[in-house]
Amino acid sequence: MRIVVALGGNALLRRGQPMTAEVQRENIRAAVRALAPLTRSHELVLSHGNGPQVGLLALQAACYRELEPYPLDVLDAQTEGMIGYLIEQELSNLLPPEIPCATVLTMVEVDPADPAFGSPTKFVGPSYAREEADRIARQRGWAFLPDGDAWRRVVPSPLPKRIIEIRPIRWLLERGVVVICTGGGGIPVTRSPGGGLSLAGIEAVIDKDRAGALLAIALSADLYIMATDVDGVYIDWGGPDARLIRDTSPEELMRYSFPAGSMGPKVEAACHFTEETRNRSAIGSLNNILALVEGTAGTQVRKPGNS
Repeated sequence: MRIVVALGGNALLRRGQPMTAEVQRENIRAAVRALAPLTRSHELVLSHGNGPQVGLLALQAACYRELEPYPLDVLDAQTEGMIGYLIEQELSNLLPPEIPCATVLTMVEVDPADPAFGSPTKFVGPSYAREEADRIARQRGWAFLPDGDAWRRVVPSPLPKRIIEIRPIRWLLERGVVVICTGGGGIPVTRSPGGGLSLAGIEAVIDKDRAGALLAIALSADLYIMATDVDGVYIDWGGPDARLIRDTSPEELMRYSFPAGSMGPKVEAACHFTEETRNRSAIGSLNNILALVEGTAGTQVRKPGNS
C-alpha cells in the first residue's frame, strides 16, 4: 500500500518537555522505530507538526531587536528543514541502504481571502500562565487562546489548496524513496493577483492534518493515518461518558462536534480524504501504528462497503 502518515506533536515534543534539540531527537528516534517496519511492505510518506518549534523561533527572533522578526512563512520553512533533517537522519540509521530517504521543503498554496485570516485558531509555541500571555499579547500584538489549563499563541490556519512540489514528491516516491514533506502543513504561499505564476509567502500556519489529507489525495494514497498521542477519537473526551469511536464512516463522524484546536481538524481531514478517494483513513496512537495500518486499532474511517 501507499501510506501517508502525519505525525502528531508527541512524535517531537511532549507537553511539558523542554524544546531542546536533544529532547526532540530522542522523541523522533522513538517515533521512527515504530515507523521503520512499514517500509518493508509499503510505500511511505511522512509529514509532521511544527507548532512548538515555530513559536520558539518567533520568540527567539523577537528578542533580537536589531532587525524585524522573520515572518511566519520563513519560520515554517526553517522548522520544516530542521525537523525533516532529524526524521530523515534517524530513519536512515534504521533502514537498509537500498531504501533512501529525502526531505522536500514544500510550499502549499492558500487563498488570501480565506476567512481564517480574520479568526486565528492555530496554536503555536509554548504554554503560558494567563498573566504572562496577557503581557506578551500587549508587547507583541499576538493573539492567545486557552489550551487546557494554560494559554498559547494562535495564528491563522487557512485551508490548503494545492501542493506546489507534488511532482517531485511523486517522482521520488515512484523510485522507492521514503519522502518527508509538507512538514508543519507546508510553507503557506499565495499566487499573485489575477492568477499569475508568481508565489509569495503569507503569515499563517497550515494545519498539518488537512495538508496531509491534500497530499494523500494528490498521491492517490491507499491509506491516510494521523498518528497522535491518544488512541483514537472520543465522544465526550475527558467526561464521565467518554467513548472511543472505533469504526465509522465520514457521514457518521461528521455528526459530532470536536474542538477546533485539537481533534476537529483531524476528523475533518480523515473525512475529506475518505470521501474524495473512498479509501480508508485512521486516527490513533503512534505506538499502535502497525495495528492502525491493519485496521484493528484507533478510529478507522471508511466508506460503507469498503475495507
